[in-house]
Amino acid sequence: MVDMLVLDNVNKEYKGTVVVNDLSLNIKKGEVFALLGANGAGKTTTIKMILGLTKASSGKIEIDNAAKIGYSPETPYFPEYLTAMEVMNYYAGVEGDKSKKDKSYLQSLLDMTGLSDTKIKVKNYSKGMIQRLALAQALISDPDILILDEPTAGLDALGRKHNLELLKRLKEQGKTIIINSHILHDIEAVCDRGVIMKKGKVIDTWTKDESSESLEDKFVRLVGEE
Repeated sequence: MVDMLVLDNVNKEYKGTVVVNDLSLNIKKGEVFALLGANGAGKTTTIKMILGLTKASSGKIEIDNAAKIGYSPETPYFPEYLTAMEVMNYYAGVEGDKSKKDKSYLQSLLDMTGLSDTKIKVKNYSKGMIQRLALAQALISDPDILILDEPTAGLDALGRKHNLELLKRLKEQGKTIIINSHILHDIEAVCDRGVIMKKGKVIDTWTKDESSESLEDKFVRLVGEE
């Protein structure tokens, strides 16, 4: 498979503190990849570097030339007075692609994420609905790479199930998906492989085919060690 994203010996320092240390990753086209680790492990900083929101102190980040990236943050915010369609129209305008402002196209994304009733204002949305709207917004540009920060956090069982099924459908469409999550059962359900980070470094890898130890047991054993 083709590499969609490569990080080569990437380092990031903030005020003399190393937060990402010699990170190397290669993520394949159509793969669902997990960034795992406790708070402060360097996952969010890694995502920010991939998105270009902060620069690496050293090393290289290479993204497939033709690849577009969509991003859904951990705590998405949308103005409460807007409806879902108004939110989508706004972000479609930000994308700058007139074809993405077609109402039927935006409606199809809302339908896919379970938000067919576009007249409800955001102020009446549950946390799960806001997460799904963030995912719909991230899909506006029809991205090749989708980066999701805690896509099922804070959701009830039904909301988690819906989001996981949606991620599986997006994988079937050939999307490359990068997930930062602490809900390990969800990672096992949708991800092909991933890395476990601690204090800015990759301390181990995980693949779906592993059977000798559950991801949860492995995570607790490695991340809990000092």
